[in-house]
Amino acid sequence: MDSLDVQAPPNSTTVDPEKHVISGAKADEVDELSPVEQVRLTVTNTDDPTLPVWTFRMWLLGLLSCALLSFLNQFFAYRTEPLVITQITVQVATLPIGQFMAAVLPRTKFKLPGLGSRKFSLNPGPFNMKEHVLISIFANAGSAFGSGSAYAVGIITIIKAFYGRSISFLAGWLLIITTQVLGYGWAGLLRKYVVEPAHMWWPSTLVQVSLFRALHEKDDRRMTRAKFFVIVLICSFSWYLVPGYLFTTLTSISWVCWIFSKSVTAQQLGSGLRGLGLGALTLDWTAVASFLFSPLISPFFAIVNVFVGYVLIIYIAIPTAYWGLDLYNASRFPIFSSHLFTAQGQKYNITAIVNDKFEIDLAKYEEQGRINLSMFFALTYGFGFATIASTLTHVALFYGREIYDRYRASYKGKEDIHTRLMKNYKDIPSWWFYILLAVTFVVSLVLCIFLNDQVQMPWWGLLFAGAMAFVFTLPISIITATTNQTPGLNIITEYVMGLIYPGRPIANVCFKTYGYMSMAQAVSFLNDFKLGHYMKIPPRSMFLVQFIGTVLAGTINLAVAWWLLNSIENICQDDLLPADSPWTCPGDRVFFDASVIWGLVGPKRIFGSLGNYQAMNWFFLGGALGPIIVWLLHKTFPKQSWIPLINLPVLLGATGMMPPATPLNYNAWIIVGTIFNFFIFRYRKRWWQRYNYILSAALDAGVAFMAILLYFSVGMENRSLAWWGTDGEHCDLATCPTAKGIVVEGCPLN
Repeated sequence: MDSLDVQAPPNSTTVDPEKHVISGAKADEVDELSPVEQVRLTVTNTDDPTLPVWTFRMWLLGLLSCALLSFLNQFFAYRTEPLVITQITVQVATLPIGQFMAAVLPRTKFKLPGLGSRKFSLNPGPFNMKEHVLISIFANAGSAFGSGSAYAVGIITIIKAFYGRSISFLAGWLLIITTQVLGYGWAGLLRKYVVEPAHMWWPSTLVQVSLFRALHEKDDRRMTRAKFFVIVLICSFSWYLVPGYLFTTLTSISWVCWIFSKSVTAQQLGSGLRGLGLGALTLDWTAVASFLFSPLISPFFAIVNVFVGYVLIIYIAIPTAYWGLDLYNASRFPIFSSHLFTAQGQKYNITAIVNDKFEIDLAKYEEQGRINLSMFFALTYGFGFATIASTLTHVALFYGREIYDRYRASYKGKEDIHTRLMKNYKDIPSWWFYILLAVTFVVSLVLCIFLNDQVQMPWWGLLFAGAMAFVFTLPISIITATTNQTPGLNIITEYVMGLIYPGRPIANVCFKTYGYMSMAQAVSFLNDFKLGHYMKIPPRSMFLVQFIGTVLAGTINLAVAWWLLNSIENICQDDLLPADSPWTCPGDRVFFDASVIWGLVGPKRIFGSLGNYQAMNWFFLGGALGPIIVWLLHKTFPKQSWIPLINLPVLLGATGMMPPATPLNYNAWIIVGTIFNFFIFRYRKRWWQRYNYILSAALDAGVAFMAILLYFSVGMENRSLAWWGTDGEHCDLATCPTAKGIVVEGCPLN
């Protein structure tokens, strides 16, 4: 099978993957091996450049995987438990399909008109690992590199569903594609700094390398991985009918509410969805894997860090601030809510303070008064500020020397074996990236200038956002490549734009998306390139698959969002939807609130001198000083090995997914993760090694297919069951305030 100029003659010098010694090479060439031990133990040092990659199987399965994942992830994005189906599901599912196609497709060779004497075949031979990697890269684009759906879809959602305004399909499409692709331009130009150097090792890619190698090993056991996948998929598919339709209360088993049906405080404590989730459990896989992704693929040390931070924030900080100190009149509002409130505990009428120009109406704002947050939401922002600051100081103190040494070594060091083997393939010309960057930037400017009435952002905002993203991409890529920690720019970008250009909500979220997502996409692009580097994938094939996959996924994301927003009545309006409706859009609710806080009202009227929460800015200082204290303790007591294990960015950011995640999600994620990644990993390691990732992928796939079937069979026609088991979690009082004299409909008066 012709691979369209991505092949080269095989190199005769290879490396023994077991002994890590170069066969046929001199002893002094052994230093070509990767200087990073984890890479030496995980990545093979051999390559076969003759393996076909641009095959019919790769294109068919890759495009289908990308389309299916982008459809499913956007479909789930609006649901109360927005399951994100990642590339691991596709990795596992496409292997037996690819092997089946290799067994049944005809091997006949043929010529295509206009391509000269080159011969092609639908079946060039066995299904190989390089095809499999490219299919997974397609799938990764379909899941927005693990985010679920394109970030900019949230802008279209809040305009149509929350603000009740309109945006054209063209403006929405241009916004999504340009924000997804803009970062690719400069990311490509940074490859030589953060992909080719051996010291830039990108730890997360090694999980993918390990899984690919495990899946492609010969499997002669009675219970093959493929058979196990099919059995679990059928079970998951069948079971989801129960929590997904017949008995939806099983999604959140908040038994404390059932026992104390008339106590506001008990329901605040026990509600898994609208309280602190004490004792709340679930029998619904979507609640386990939503927001935090599958716990089966998270290492146990990460689960422990999240657990400690979760307990400190949810069960110590929030109860103390709410019941103990009544900070910011917290008892006037629900304890756990991402809604915005008036001083009298009523939900803030956001649409009333938006004028015809889609800007803040200050007279109407003064009528309603300052915006108030629940104690949970206020502390979430405080800990978010602390997490950003602590990440910078933690990385500088604990990893600064390592990052600096590896960055210097990347210039001084010799090429390792992987970089040398990649020389067999044609590199990507720099002009590809220059053209992509120029075209994307010009289209973005056209959007900001000629469709400004829909996106609000001025042309200088685009230049400023692009400059911020470009400046941060290299240092954050280096941090991610060496420490596996990726500081986010979302709060910084919205804070800055809110100060410079307040009163315009859509301008703020557009600035945040261009500034934050173009950097995040660049880092994801480079991460995938490092995976391709380790797996010896031709660079041009990697680039084209990433680019085509991103454009296809963004288009499908928008089409699905447009369909759902126009077909589901009261979508995202949780106070107008039936109790058992899954279309509550928790992620978009938070995105909308952020547009109000940072864009419409502006940080000055929330966290500044004109707002109630000015003290939250001290969290920046506290977060910055925390790692310094830990570092000084480590230097003072170097023999205490537990001190450097205190990772404040992880502890402070443990609840970073809240909102929209709830304590129910954290409870289930921690319990299931501990069972599989501690007990089973420790006592049944062979089973874990063989089936753990397969189990995760099959559970995701089974739930996804049943959810789609339920929507098309009963959801579109609003056929629902009416009984106690489909009437929500039965914690109606969890959203009530506890302050005296506050009157809220449906709540007892104190």
